Amino acid sequence: MNTPLRLPDLNRITIKDDFWSHYTDMVARVIVPYQWDILNDKVPEAKVSHCLDNFRIAAGELDGEHKGVVFIDTDVYKWLEAVAYCIQNGSGAGYEEIADEVIALIGRAQQSDGYLNTYYTLVEPDACWSNLVEGHELYSAGYLIEAAIAYYQATNKDALLKVARRFADLICRMFGPDKGQIKGYPGHQEIELALVRLYRCTGEKKYLSCARFFIEERGKEPNYLEAEIKGRGGCELFPEFEKYELKYSQAHMEPKKQRTAEGHAVRAVYMYCAMADLAYEYQDEKMLKACRTLWDNVTQKRMFITGGIGSSSFFERFTTDYHLPNNYAYCETCASVGLALFGRRMAHIERDASYYDTVERALYNTVLAGISVDGDRYFYVNPLEVWPDACLPATSLGHVMPERQRWFNVACCPTNVARTLASLGQYIYAVNDSSIYVNLFISSIFEATVSGSPVTFDMDSKLMQSGKVAFRVGGKGGSFSLAVRIPEYAQKTDFLMDGEIIRPVTQKGYAVIEINTADEHVIEMQMDISPKWVTADPRVRDNTGKIALIKGPCVYCLEETDNGENLASVYVSPDAAVNECVQTGLPGNLPALTYQGGRLKQLNRDEKRLYDTAGFLMEPVTLKAIPYCLWCNRQPGEMIVWQKAQIK
Repeated sequence: MNTPLRLPDLNRITIKDDFWSHYTDMVARVIVPYQWDILNDKVPEAKVSHCLDNFRIAAGELDGEHKGVVFIDTDVYKWLEAVAYCIQNGSGAGYEEIADEVIALIGRAQQSDGYLNTYYTLVEPDACWSNLVEGHELYSAGYLIEAAIAYYQATNKDALLKVARRFADLICRMFGPDKGQIKGYPGHQEIELALVRLYRCTGEKKYLSCARFFIEERGKEPNYLEAEIKGRGGCELFPEFEKYELKYSQAHMEPKKQRTAEGHAVRAVYMYCAMADLAYEYQDEKMLKACRTLWDNVTQKRMFITGGIGSSSFFERFTTDYHLPNNYAYCETCASVGLALFGRRMAHIERDASYYDTVERALYNTVLAGISVDGDRYFYVNPLEVWPDACLPATSLGHVMPERQRWFNVACCPTNVARTLASLGQYIYAVNDSSIYVNLFISSIFEATVSGSPVTFDMDSKLMQSGKVAFRVGGKGGSFSLAVRIPEYAQKTDFLMDGEIIRPVTQKGYAVIEINTADEHVIEMQMDISPKWVTADPRVRDNTGKIALIKGPCVYCLEETDNGENLASVYVSPDAAVNECVQTGLPGNLPALTYQGGRLKQLNRDEKRLYDTAGFLMEPVTLKAIPYCLWCNRQPGEMIVWQKAQIK
């Protein structure tokens, strides 16, 4: 097994992209302060968080009772992680004092034995570790650990890391295979990947061993979660768990033996992340093979074209192969964040660029759709077709919000988007001792050290405008390999080096170019990413006879504000010529796409009759599509990705 590629330090990367900088610059400027106000309940129109007050009450500094969901502590932890990345990338120094105060508060809320969870401290102090199915204690601990590591790496301050390690040490004592230890594992995975990360940060092997225990114990017989539910006489915190299925939490069989993506989509991909980490750390080929199989099942049979996963609102879960409904798709934003994390791990272990095709798809589409261009509104659910009038509470579309919301009672997605955008640089590049890998085409400057020598790497990307990406490379002498991903959507790719055509060797989807930094070099990559019509596998029944429009990594959609109402009546030929135009009022100069289609009209229809004699006319219409990630940023209304194919 190869040594995995490494994530670069964020303080070595400066993003200067026309499109992505709008979002990454907004994290410290807009998103972090907005979410800080949310956590302090200072946004009157938003759902009440009570999150920081829970810590104040647990610390004995405020009278009151716990409010919010059992895992609400994680909103603070993910906010801190986003702050840490902002500090590291140079945009968030002003938040360090506030973050230190929050960290001190968290430390004061910690129990003497290291335990830290405001719900159990305040509501059920005698019930710790008794409800792993629903309690989210280990899940919350995982986010605490991740925030602590990020903050330590950004500031070299270890106060939060000490808090996290005390809790992790308690967990390692409480859980495991030995006599007197709990033989259980979390209902919601997250602690596993966090413990691997903590091992890599500290070198303490017990954290790695505990992560392995949680993964390998899962699904074994007798089944711990099943026995726990029976012992309590049912579930207690979540009424919807009345008919709990072990598949929901991927506890129906041992992870190594799983071949299909089942259950809650976020839990699944978080578990797969940990499996990939452990596969490398223990050189476990069977575990890695399971990861490959699960990746293929997700991306080839259970993923929406937008990189969304999780078809059903019931239990936020995967359903079955090719069940990918458009109008009631769930596609939780967090699930696509987790998919990107899983794909990044697999790409780095296998040095295979194809994983980044999906990572890029998820980031450009579902993850970005989860936040407004102003940074203060969010989608939790990301369907591919929306008719606002039908999105009524207590119906099959009750989970679909036709407009982004200020906040949610369960607010995992906004803080997850914040930490993802703040750490975007670690998706663009990867490194090893002798190579720089370019995975995403986002304009940026990377100050790297490869083969023992400093290298300045300046990428200028016009990916969505012309398909051209230029890399300017300089250094102080020395040689290294530049591995540039050739994306699946590139219909043709040419390379020039210092104005001369080159034909690089291709290795697992990377074009490998040998660079000598004794001189400055300019490498140009020209891709044909003309817009194209695509169709789904015919087994995706919801999309039979439909086509979608893509350009590069972006999926396009129609909005009512550009194309009028009843978008379901629109037809377009798979041969329709597509033209690009400028769309004002949206960030980054991404092109809008226009083309000719038809709108189906009924003939001789009696307006008073619900059903009438069939008769139709196809009226020509000019249609305009915009990137899916930008929908509902101008005016609310209908939206559709998959359009009916007009067959001649």
